[in-house]
Order: sequence, then C-alpha cells, then structure tokens
Amino acid sequence: MQVIDWDLAVSTGTRLVRPGPQVSREEARHAVTELRTLSREAEGHVREFTRIDAATPPQPATIVDRPGWIRANVEGFRVVLEPLTQRMASRDNPPPAIVSAVGSRITGVEVGAVLAFLASRVLGQYELFLPPDPTGREPIGRLTLVAPNIVNAEREMGVHPRDFRLWVCLHEETHRVQFTGVPWLREYVRSQMTEFLLASDLDLPTLLERLRNAADTVADVVRGTGEGNLIDAIQTPEQKEILDRVTAVMTLLEGHGDFVMDAVGPTVVPSVADIRSKFSQRREGGSRLDRTVRKLLGLEMKMKQYAEGSAFVREVVGKVGMDGFNRVWTSPETLPTSDEIAAPDRWIARVVPQDQPAIPPQATDPEA
Repeated sequence: MQVIDWDLAVSTGTRLVRPGPQVSREEARHAVTELRTLSREAEGHVREFTRIDAATPPQPATIVDRPGWIRANVEGFRVVLEPLTQRMASRDNPPPAIVSAVGSRITGVEVGAVLAFLASRVLGQYELFLPPDPTGREPIGRLTLVAPNIVNAEREMGVHPRDFRLWVCLHEETHRVQFTGVPWLREYVRSQMTEFLLASDLDLPTLLERLRNAADTVADVVRGTGEGNLIDAIQTPEQKEILDRVTAVMTLLEGHGDFVMDAVGPTVVPSVADIRSKFSQRREGGSRLDRTVRKLLGLEMKMKQYAEGSAFVREVVGKVGMDGFNRVWTSPETLPTSDEIAAPDRWIARVVPQDQPAIPPQATDPEA
C-alpha cells in the first residue's frame, strides 16, 4: 500500500520550486568546490571545540541544487514513514484500491508543494534517514549543503561569501559530529519518530475530525487570529507527549549548532558579528505570505528552538564547562526536558555531579 505517491511528490516539487540565483558556470563551480573544502575545515574546528570524537573519518559535504534537495528529502521521508506504511498495509480492512490511489496522489502533490517551499530556503542539513546501503560501506548519514540557497543568502545580506560559507558549515557540521560522535543518538531520534507515527489514529471518523481541525487552523493563521500550526492540529494526545520529547532533543541539537557556530566563529570567521546580525534579521523577515506558511508548517517553532537551545547550551557551558555540558550525550536519560531547557540549573542539578568544578565562562570563550 502506498500512502504517498513519491514520484509525484518529486515531480511536483521540482516543477514548483523557484530557480536559484543567476550565476556563471565558473561561479557555480567555485562555490561547490569551496563548500566541500570548508565543510572539511569546519568539521575539524567543531570536533576540537566540542570535544566530541567519532570513529567515522571526516567526509566532504554533498553539494546539491534545489531539485537535488527535494529528491534527497523524499528518499528520507520514505525511510521515516516505512513503519506507518507497513502498518496500514497489514490492516484487516484496508481502504479500496481507488481510495488509496487517489489519496496517495493528493498527498504526493501536497508533500511536493511543501518541499518546493522549503527547497528555496534551506541552507543545509544532516540527512539522518537514508535508504540502507546494500554494501554496508556508506555512512549512515550525510551532510548536504544547498549551494544556490547559500549563494542567494550571502548576496541578499551583502556578507563576505567565504566567511558566510564557513559559518554555515560550522552549524551543519555540528549536527554531523553530534550524530557520528554519540552512538545512541540516531537510534533514539529514529525510535521517537517511529513511535510518533504509529501513535496516529487511522480510523476515518478521527481522521476527518483532525482534517477539520487543520482547516480551522489554516483559516485562523491566514486571518492572523491564530497561533497554531498543522502539526499541532492533527496530532493525538499520545503524540503530543512524544512530540514534546522530540522537540526537546531537537531544541538541544539546533541550539548546540548555533552555539558552536557563534563560539568558534570569532577565531576563524572574521566578519561573524556582521553575519550573525544580518542573518538574525533575515530569519525574522519575509513577506506576510512567507511568514504565514512558515507558521503553518511549524517553522516558527524551529526559529524558537535555535534561540532557546543556544541559551541553554551557553548557560550550562558557562557554569560547568564543555566537559560538564557533554554529559548531555551520556544516554537518553541525560537529555534535557523542555522544562530543563527553560531552566538550565535544573538539568545541571540532575545530571552534573555536585563536585563538578565550576568553569568561568572565559575558559571556554574562543575570544578569550
């Protein structure tokens, strides 16, 4: 049983996505080469600063255009949604074939449209869920950088291209180091995602009720009278609990990435202060339509994660040093809850031994 027509999602997304900035062949070649080089350089800076080691050797980033990012994410979605697809296929009373066919095409178009919107905005990502490699030789994750979006962003903001590219690489490489240096982290996130999907209500009456809720959410946000998003509108109570755990860990990971890129930045990115100022303004900007879509997709929550997660990491590192903070990677039990992210002292009291020496902030400040 096919829940989503993936081929249609790819064709829809690649058809709707806006073209990237106009660049010459030489400019494009230079950007791709420089991003590959800077990703290797950034990984060394990140490993040294974070003190997270990994058994896997450094790998250059995969550089893609906007259609390439869409195709890569469709492959990731297929892997993530496989447990739900298998469950639906094994039901005693599956829906008629015509219903499944029409439904999969509708969702295929919807997924493609969302990916087209995101494909012109995402600068890079660590692809955690990849189709399994039959040979077992390929890495389980892949760092992807979207070259036209990086070039477009640096042009719009008027920042130094090499500095900005290295700054972006520092953030994205932090995610690669997190997942390659913390052995249990990938499986923890995968299991939470699977649990979230399998907690869905699949009966028709409940599904219709959720869709009505989603329609109301869209209407409220478009009118400017609502603060919800589609994820909140369609999830079950059980899923809300799971999502709280997923949100906490993603807030940690995104905040850690932002903290590292700004902490390492001053030593290797001369114009980091200018970049951060302009990039923060860019994150908050956009047209009314752009802001509405971001809110519906839950992207505003992601922006909040950067700020809250970075503040948590900064306060913990400032009080107990990098080694004290790195106790967060010990096991799933040492991850902060949402409440602890808002109140870092609670996490410190629960996880860091009381005899852990306090480390002055300047001891871990690369500008010191």
